[in-house]
Amino acid sequence: MAWKIITDSSANLTDAQIAEYGVEILSLKYYIGDEGYESYIKGEKIDYSNVYKILREKGKITTSLANREDCDKVILPVLEEGYDALILSFSSGLSGTCQTIINSVEDYKEMFPEREIVVVDTLCASMGQGLLVHYAVKLKNEGKTLQEVAEWAENNKLNICHTFTLDDLFFLKRGGRLSGTSAVVGSLMNIKPLMHVADDGKLYVTGKARGRKAAINHLIDSVGEKGIDVENQDIYIVHGDCEDEAKIIGEAVKEKYNVKNVIYNCLDPVIASHAGPGTLAIFFVGKER
Repeated sequence: MAWKIITDSSANLTDAQIAEYGVEILSLKYYIGDEGYESYIKGEKIDYSNVYKILREKGKITTSLANREDCDKVILPVLEEGYDALILSFSSGLSGTCQTIINSVEDYKEMFPEREIVVVDTLCASMGQGLLVHYAVKLKNEGKTLQEVAEWAENNKLNICHTFTLDDLFFLKRGGRLSGTSAVVGSLMNIKPLMHVADDGKLYVTGKARGRKAAINHLIDSVGEKGIDVENQDIYIVHGDCEDEAKIIGEAVKEKYNVKNVIYNCLDPVIASHAGPGTLAIFFVGKER
């Protein structure tokens, strides 16, 4: 039976990857005031410059998880066209989107009893989720079945390492992940938090760096410390509207670890609204998170 891979916009796949992979994207929404916007619109290039302008001015952008209507818009057409579906969702530790998809799929299974529909909670975020999608597509193209790819994703998702740093503690504070005092002291001392996504799919502070350069070096070093066979991997780097610094990290990784291919993308508004401009993150396959 023919089948398709579905993921959501938080995977931060590039437009070129989406076209090449043939995956379907469930778009998460963000709101500027009362006006709602899609993070991804098929076939359209979305300009995020206004989003980052608002965030740099400390304006508030809110987000919402996917609802049933969003799921119907993307998943139902796949099933109606006769395809089975493997859905790789945003971490349940960071969003209720995964549960919405699971609830929707229970109904779809009754509507289409002949279809095979599998949901994998990736416990990944941003291009970490995108990296898992990348490998799933690769296995699908090699002829693996839906069940084989789903099983591989379940068994390997905790090997997708997410290492990142934020430039401004304000956004962590506003999101309730950091006390006001810590945010003020950290900002005054030029402290940059070092963070990762752990095995439960949630964000944790793992340390701190004094200054941006030290934080960037931590991201580069993490590839050597945790990566497996990195010279043969595609390394993913995402940035909060700071592409030049992302490229510095990418070039350093290529030189230091003989990495051949680095994929870059900008954080979509949903994740950027929580992480802030200046966020830098690197994703790769490692021994453990």
